[in-house]
Formats: sequence, C-alpha cells, structure tokens
Amino acid sequence: MKVPALQRLRARLQARQPVYGMWITLESPSICEMAVALGLDWVVIDAEHGHLDWKEIIEHVRATVRSQTVALVRLAENSPALIKRALDIGADGVVIPWIETPAQLEAALKAATYPPRGLRGIGAERATCWGQCFIEHTGEADQNVLVIPIIESVKAVRNIDQLARVAGADVFFFGPADLSATAGFPGQWEGPGVAGLIEQAKDTLRRAGKHCGVIATDEANLSQRREQGFAMLGVGLDGSLLLRSLHRMLASQGRDRAIRAGFTLENDPVAVANELPAKCAPAELRPDRPEVMNARGAGPQLEICPGVTLDVQVGGHNQARQLTTGLVTFQPGAQLPCHRHTFAESITLLQGRAQVDVEGRVYEVGPLDNVTIPRGLAHRVNNLSRTQPALFHVALASAAPDRELVHQFFPKRAMPEVTQTQPGGERVTFIRKAARYSPGNHAGFVDFFNDELVPGLEMSGGYGLFQPGGRLPAHLHDFDESICIVEGRATCVVEGRRYALDQLGTALQPRGRIHYFINESTAAMGMIWVYAGPKPERIVVAEECATAAGVAWGP
Repeated sequence: MKVPALQRLRARLQARQPVYGMWITLESPSICEMAVALGLDWVVIDAEHGHLDWKEIIEHVRATVRSQTVALVRLAENSPALIKRALDIGADGVVIPWIETPAQLEAALKAATYPPRGLRGIGAERATCWGQCFIEHTGEADQNVLVIPIIESVKAVRNIDQLARVAGADVFFFGPADLSATAGFPGQWEGPGVAGLIEQAKDTLRRAGKHCGVIATDEANLSQRREQGFAMLGVGLDGSLLLRSLHRMLASQGRDRAIRAGFTLENDPVAVANELPAKCAPAELRPDRPEVMNARGAGPQLEICPGVTLDVQVGGHNQARQLTTGLVTFQPGAQLPCHRHTFAESITLLQGRAQVDVEGRVYEVGPLDNVTIPRGLAHRVNNLSRTQPALFHVALASAAPDRELVHQFFPKRAMPEVTQTQPGGERVTFIRKAARYSPGNHAGFVDFFNDELVPGLEMSGGYGLFQPGGRLPAHLHDFDESICIVEGRATCVVEGRRYALDQLGTALQPRGRIHYFINESTAAMGMIWVYAGPKPERIVVAEECATAAGVAWGP
C-alpha cells in the first residue's frame, strides 16, 4: 500500500482538484508503467470484465510501486475473499461493482479493514512485505485504504441518500452503461434520462461531502464531466484509447472501419466484394411507389423565417414516408430562431460558414460538417457571413415536419472541433476528421448519423465520395432513401431506368426499389444519403435485378 500516494489523492480531492486516471484491461504491465510515467493520479485494474488473472493483476500493481499513482483493483463482485486477496497483493484500494444498498457498502468496508473494525484477515503477502511489516501495515491500512463503490443501477440511484451517509466511503464511481441497461436501454452508454439520473445522484453525493468519478468518452466529454463536478476523471480504457488513436490515424488516410461484434468489419471492401447477392428481392419488399428525381428548385419553396428559405426535395409532396430532405438557404447574417422538433434532424453545411447552437453548445461548422440533433433538443442556426449566403442540406425524420419555438435561455459554451456525440444529445461530425469506409468499388463513405452513433435516432445517413468508375452494387432497402448529389455528376440506375443527377439534384428511392449509383464521369462525385430507417442496412441483389427485364421479387 502506497500511503503517500493515497494521502496525496485524498488531499487533491478535498481541495476540489481533479484527479485523472485510466482503466486497465490489457495484460501488459507496460501500460501501468506508462500511466505512472505520465503522472496519472490513479489506475483501476479491471478484474471484473475481461481476461486478467491474478498473476497479471499483481504485475500491474508492481508497475506502480514507489510512485504517486494509486493502484485500485475492480473486483468481479462484492466478496470478502476477493477484497482480501486484492489488498493482500498490495493494491491501494478496491472498486466494488453493483453496490445498491448501504448494507452492501458497509459489508465491503468491513472486508477491507482489520479487526476490531472489520473482518480482513492478516496475511504474509506483499501488503505486509511478506510478513516483515505486520505492525506497520496494520497500523496504517484501515485509515488509508480506498473502497470505491460503483453506482450502476436505477436502484442504487434511488438509494443514493442512504449510501451517501455510509461512513468510510469517500469516492463513488458511476457506470453509465449498466445504469442505462437497468433503465431499459441496454447497449447505450447513457440512454434517455440516464444523464439526469447521474447528475441527480452526483449532486446528492457532493452535498454529503463525497467525491464522484466517471470515465469520459472523449476529450470533449472529459472537459464536460469536469465542469459537471466530477473529480475522479477517467481518460478512458486502455483498449479504447488505443482503438481511438488507431481510428484517427486510419481516418487520416481514408482507411478507417467500424468493428462488428463478430470481429468483422462494417462495410469491409473485401466482404462487400465477396458478398453473395440475393437472386431476387424478398416478396414483402415489392415497391408500391415509383422513384422520383428532383431538380433543385422544382419542389415546394417555403420561407421558414425572414432570410431563411427551404427548397423541399423529398417529402410528403412526392409520397416519401417518414422522411423530408431539402436545401436551406440563409441570406447573409440570417438567423433561424431557437426551436425543437418531435423527430430527429440532420444539418449538413454545403456552402459558407455557420454556427449551430444546441442548448448552448455552440459549434462553428464549415462545408460538409454535419450536426445531427435528436428529437426534443432546442437548437438554432445562423449564417456567420454578413456578405455571403450559406447553404445547408437538411433531413428530418418526418414526412410532415413542424417545429416548436423555444424561448428558454441556455448558457453559451463554445465546443471544440472534434467529431463527437454528446451523451444523450447531438452528434457533430467534422468532415476532415471523420472516419471513412468503403461500401463499394472506388467509393469512400462517412457515416454522419444512425442509431449506433446516436442511440434512439430514427434515421441514418452520411456522405459518399465516388471516384471515376466508382459504384455500388445493385441493392434495395426496407425504407425510403434520399440521395442528393452535392458534387459532380452521378448516374442513377433504377430497375433499368437511367437518370443523370447533378447540381444538388435529389433522388427519392422508395422502399423496395432496386437501384445503384455509378460515377461515369472523369471527376469525383459526392452525395449526401439519408435513410428513413435507423440502421444503414441494404439487401444486395443480382445485377440483372437492376435491369427492366430482370426485375424480380420472390414469390
């Protein structure tokens, strides 16, 4: 046990100074050595999830010896045997999962302290220098050992007042993912309403003189958590930090991919090339509406407010379902007042420089940067130029969109230019830093939004860039799709019918229509695509199905 390191950590917390650390899940003790070398205040060695065994755990603990980095072990359960073992090998404290009641917390504290106060047995292991320091260690361990419960269920939040009154527990950690699962949103880091539960519990604990910790999802979230009053701040998990760095480096070269649970790559070019197309389309997807090609300015023209007009290209007027897309022009200096929708909205700047404010979080965006706003969030947009218009592509998850003006004041905070998803809020994609993948030959795509990037979102979409000769396989969707050509010239083939699109023309592909896009020009072609479905899913079919003679649906 490193008493000076523990005392330093507690002193910094008492002085309301943040203490930074990281979660260790990989086996190499070099990771802990790096954390120590960088001056991190703490590490948590995760023995609840993953594959670390006790030999690997002790090597991590050894890597922090004689340092100012507090070494904590997260245990698999609230077990006196596990608590004793972690402390006996020299850990400075333990992190206990799934604490929901005062009795559970008190039991963990007793297991971590010696009699007569607690129940911890005295062992001749590293903690006592193999029996050489019984008196010294037992005299200082109880008052310095750190026992940190994790609040990761709705029940724990309900009991937070009683938990805050348990003596001996100074720091409480939050697990947003498990808390989301118990709130009915499994798989989401911070599901709807969970951010509020965490804030409420954190405020209760702070009023009781306790300190709160949480793992940040990225740089912007780290700053946000500090501003919210979290003091024990995790910069991430070692594996996640490595992957984050890999994604950024690969994205800079247009080679980034998303990993799937089966260790496959999302839209991997090899998998796409080897994808066996269906012989025909499923019978239940037989379309009931024709495709519609929409030139700029040919649809309804709506004045949203003074200086702001909407050119509707896809929507209720041409039988689109659960989707409206179009082009919004802001005259120089024009502002769209604060409002909210009962459906999601996507905003992609095409020309100019603009500012998007989502409940006080202010983003400055340039061409092809995207801001996606889930239902219910108040937002406003303004053209930063006093001399030039700004042009946006917008998509709304409704065929009959409306809005509600919002007069509430939100304190302003300038947000960094980092592709990010606000927990429970908007997603912002800065095109220069976005991850790219290839869904077809000579085509590179960026996902702006879907229900994985923004949990609960009703639609999905992104940006695609096709080099000369680039194309997608013949395919169809179980939802309507809008494709706006924002750069170059595209050829759209729909069941043998060929269309040329350029200059911000937009294709409406109804559910079930077999189609593909190809760049038959000598210059690059770019598109913004939007699906009226939460996942970017497609059904690839045989090439002959995209010809008039070969169109076929199952019996």
